[in-house]
Amino acid sequence: MKENGSGKLLRIFIGESDRWGHGPLYEAIVLKAREKGLAGATVLRGPMGFGASSRLHTAKILRLSEDLPLIIEIIDTDEKIQSFLPELDAMVLDGLITLESVEIIQYRASSEKKRD
Repeated sequence: MKENGSGKLLRIFIGESDRWGHGPLYEAIVLKAREKGLAGATVLRGPMGFGASSRLHTAKILRLSEDLPLIIEIIDTDEKIQSFLPELDAMVLDGLITLESVEIIQYRASSEKKRD
């Protein structure tokens, strides 16, 4: 079954070494999104990038311990994304957040089409 609708794409740009409490910030954000009932979250790790400071972050062999860029993507309704933003305000101390309107096409297997 295929469902169409509109929603918001929330992108959170942070560094791999950013922390929240005793763990990684990206993990805390994903767990908080799950706790708040958002549709889903994906963390993407970038092999190279720079931010507002223009400091280059790279995964080159001699720099394996560098602070690589991460992007967390969350897609849901505008209302749910807007209600999640105050949570991020408390958690993200150094980063960038973007919002985009998106058209959502969601595929769900019907009970007779379930795959193994």
